[in-house]
Amino acid sequence: MKPILLQGHERSITQIKYNREGDLLFTVAKDPIVNVWYSVNGERLGTYMGHTGAVWCVDADWDTKHVLTGSADNSCRLWDCETGKQLALLKTNSAVRTCGFDFGGNIIMFSTDKQMGYQCFVSFFDLRDPSQIDNNEPYMKIPCNDSKITSAVWGPLGECIIAGHESGELNQYSAKRSGRAAPSLPLHSSPCPTSPRKALFTDFPPAFSLQLFDSTTLEHQKTFRTERPVNSAALSPNYDHVVLGGGQEAMDVTTTSTRIGKFEARFFHLAFEEEFGRVKGHFGPINSVAFHPDGKSYSSGGEDGYVRIHYFDPQYFEFEFEA
Repeated sequence: MKPILLQGHERSITQIKYNREGDLLFTVAKDPIVNVWYSVNGERLGTYMGHTGAVWCVDADWDTKHVLTGSADNSCRLWDCETGKQLALLKTNSAVRTCGFDFGGNIIMFSTDKQMGYQCFVSFFDLRDPSQIDNNEPYMKIPCNDSKITSAVWGPLGECIIAGHESGELNQYSAKRSGRAAPSLPLHSSPCPTSPRKALFTDFPPAFSLQLFDSTTLEHQKTFRTERPVNSAALSPNYDHVVLGGGQEAMDVTTTSTRIGKFEARFFHLAFEEEFGRVKGHFGPINSVAFHPDGKSYSSGGEDGYVRIHYFDPQYFEFEFEA
């Protein structure tokens, strides 16, 4: 698999995200630039300029009309995908760590960090009500007193969000105006970025493993064990495959070679929890991985500032796992 190498960031990649059709790939990093690329050939389509700090999260709505970004400059911004025009600026008291559209594209949510004396909040805005955007007043704002949210995605049918906290707790928060917090699940580690399908991954650094949960019941289903930290994971839309990205801690990268650092993307079988493949290439830990919606390729973004698009060889589709 000869990768397509995307060079559009000066600092470490924080998140990569495909749109629903998979023709566009959005990338953000610890620089103020938000890039969008054609996934088929790696050509850069454009940039969204306006942030003044590291950009932690990005999402596109269902029909790719709007793009949402959250940044360490204490703002969440809404963009017109086609023109790059900034449509809305939502200022916050601390860095925006996670953000996302619901499946209808009408509701947005984002979470802020617990820092500078401010606690963590999850905010919900209805884009159909312009007054909420103009006055920067969400229809619901949920405080998270114990620890900040490090990862969050929308749950089934857009009725709630599933959030992982720095303390290792997994929570469901209702997106309805009641502000009710659904049952939580205690874990023992910080969660990693999550999958868009009906299951959720969390990182488990003491054992260097990845855990799979049902997104409705938060019931534990699978555990994928590795010998190094896991930063991100994604589920294949076509096969029972899981791709994991991670590696040695970033602060130790300069003291070891790429071989020792174990910066490969690793593929596991979803049912058998067995590893069946690795893909090398990055010169630092992988911070974000994503499968293409058609399942024929995947992308990874690393601490080295590069995004790599890998189209699978025919052997991948012919491969049959022998238990």
